[in-house]
Amino acid sequence: MTILHRNDAASVATLTMDAPERLNALSDDMLAALTSAFDDIAADASVRAVILRGTGKAFCAGHDLKEMQAGRQAPDGGAAYFKDLFDRCATMMQRIQSMPQPVIAQVHGIATAAGCQLVATCDMAIAADDTRFGVNGVNIGLFCSTPMVALTRNIGRKAAFEMLTTGRFVDAREAQDLGLINRAVHADALERETSELAQSIAKKLPAAVKIGKQAFYAQAQMSTAEAYAYAGDVMVQNMLIADTDEGINAFLGKRPPNWS
Repeated sequence: MTILHRNDAASVATLTMDAPERLNALSDDMLAALTSAFDDIAADASVRAVILRGTGKAFCAGHDLKEMQAGRQAPDGGAAYFKDLFDRCATMMQRIQSMPQPVIAQVHGIATAAGCQLVATCDMAIAADDTRFGVNGVNIGLFCSTPMVALTRNIGRKAAFEMLTTGRFVDAREAQDLGLINRAVHADALERETSELAQSIAKKLPAAVKIGKQAFYAQAQMSTAEAYAYAGDVMVQNMLIADTDEGINAFLGKRPPNWS
C-alpha cells in the first residue's frame, strides 16, 4: 500500500500523506517516504512549489506511538531505536527547509506533536478554520522536545512554553495570531487557497526563489550585522543572474518578463 502520493501539475508538486487509519502518523515508513520524496523534488527543476497535505480526519498526528512502544522490546529498552527515529525525523524536517522550492502545508483536522512540528517546519501553512494544533506529548508523559525546536522558531517563547507544558490545543485562528500558520480559511476554500498560493510562487523566477529561501534561513541564525553583510552578498549574486536583468528591464519597459 502506498502511503504517500505525488501529483505534479503546473509546476507544483502535491504530496499527499495517505495513512488515514493512523491519522497520517510519522511512522518509519512515512518518514522514509517523505524524505525520499523531498529529495526527489529538490532535484527536479520542473517543480517550483510543493504542497503537503493529508487524507482522512487529520493532517498528521505525530509519531506512531505503537511503533515507538514496540521499539522498547530491544535489549537496550529502545534507546538506539528512539535516537535513530528522532534523528531521521530531524533529517526529514531539515530537508524541507534546505530544498530550493517553498513547501506549503495544507492543514486540516489536527496537527499534533511531530505533526505540529511538521506544520511549523514547512515554509508556509494554510489551515482549515476548524483545525486544532498541539504539542501535547506532555499529556502522556513525553515532553515534545523535538517539536519544540520548530515551534520556538515560529511563535513567541511564552506561548510556545505554555503549549509545551500544558498540552493545550490552539485553534486555527489562534495559530494564525501566533504566527504558526499564514492564515485560516473555511474548510471548503482550503484546497483553492493553498493552490493559489503555490501558483503565485510558481510564477516567480525559480533562481530568485531558491536563493531567497536559502538566505532566509541562513540569515535568521546570524547577528544583525552579519545578516546584512551576508544578505548584501546574496543580492549581488541575484543581480548577476541574466533572468534578473531581464526581469528588471521588463518592469521598466512595462512588459511581462521573458525568462529563460
